[in-house]
Amino acid sequence: MNTAVPALTRTTRALAWCLHLLIIALLVLAAGRAVIDSRPHAVLTVALASACAAVSAAGPLVPRIRRSRRTATWWLGVVGALWLGLLTVSADGVWVAFPLYFLQLHLLPRRTALAAVAATALAAITAFAAHTGSFSPAMAIGPALGAAVAIAVVWGYQALYRESEQRRKLIEELTATRTDLAAAQHTAGVLAERERLAREIHDTLAQGLSSIQLLLRAAERALPGTPENAARYVDQAREAAMDNLAEARRFVAALTPPSLENHTLAGALERLCATTSARHPLTARFHLTGDPAPLPTANEVALLRIAQSALANTVRHAEAATADITLSYLDDHIALDIVDDGTGFDPGRLPAPDPENGGFGLPAMRARMRALGGALTIESASGHGTALAAQLPLTPTADPEDRP
Repeated sequence: MNTAVPALTRTTRALAWCLHLLIIALLVLAAGRAVIDSRPHAVLTVALASACAAVSAAGPLVPRIRRSRRTATWWLGVVGALWLGLLTVSADGVWVAFPLYFLQLHLLPRRTALAAVAATALAAITAFAAHTGSFSPAMAIGPALGAAVAIAVVWGYQALYRESEQRRKLIEELTATRTDLAAAQHTAGVLAERERLAREIHDTLAQGLSSIQLLLRAAERALPGTPENAARYVDQAREAAMDNLAEARRFVAALTPPSLENHTLAGALERLCATTSARHPLTARFHLTGDPAPLPTANEVALLRIAQSALANTVRHAEAATADITLSYLDDHIALDIVDDGTGFDPGRLPAPDPENGGFGLPAMRARMRALGGALTIESASGHGTALAAQLPLTPTADPEDRP
């Protein structure tokens, strides 16, 4: 099975070319000296040097050698064999050992490369000693030192390359993680906005449409016996539709609810009680305790929406005669209490939220309070009415940039 040679970058490809050029230059030098000095076996030296140079030059030029480790190993073996032949006829072939170390360390597996480098160094030392007719430790220093330097350089480069690859993979993972995180944040933002829109639609448009539906049913029941009552119900339904249309326009534009424009929270709640009492068979009363303090718009909108939703639930489900809304400014928090004398219910057995049947009310109230650091409690029992209490921390100043 063929194994690919490690991929070369632009820098390493240039270094590989320099290495092959160095081998060719040393071979040309050995051939030239043999001819100039008229050494024995000069013709054979030139032939072997030329053949070794030609095979060495094929390394960076033949694609198969670059892509297949097996082919590269065979090619390196041919270069080594020709070099050994040159070494037997010329001592100048010893110089080629140094660039051969780098080729062996780059192309062969680590253990095989170490063995090849050691064999090449031993061949160079032996051949040089044979050509000089003597041996001394100094003859072994050059090839051995060259081998050690080549091993240190190549292994150091490989360590840097591995570290660089690890960093590259880490950067890719971080980039992918950042992309996934951005997608997750976008999805979370979409879901949060979808939940906010569901609460807003339930507490404004859906409640207004429900009120219009109740008024029109009352008008239908009043006909034909009491047309004056039917006309009054129709007028109230028209007013509710106009309010709902204004709410929808502000809602689309993401502005402050119309009931809070140019009004305080207390004024908006008082108007809500008056409107509810006029449109439905329910007496809604508003009470204010404590000294009013400025609130962020988001807090005012949340409390108003809770009051709207609570009164709408009272009208639709409680069969109550009276409902009292109390807004209390206390030392460190603001409290909104809605109490009715209706049929009540079991808070521990609430049905699951059902968007199709308007089941967003209580979960939406709790979500609003949690989002603003507040709390919502409900007390009720069958036949004993319902008491709802919402509390928010009281902040000293209002932020005009806040939005519901």
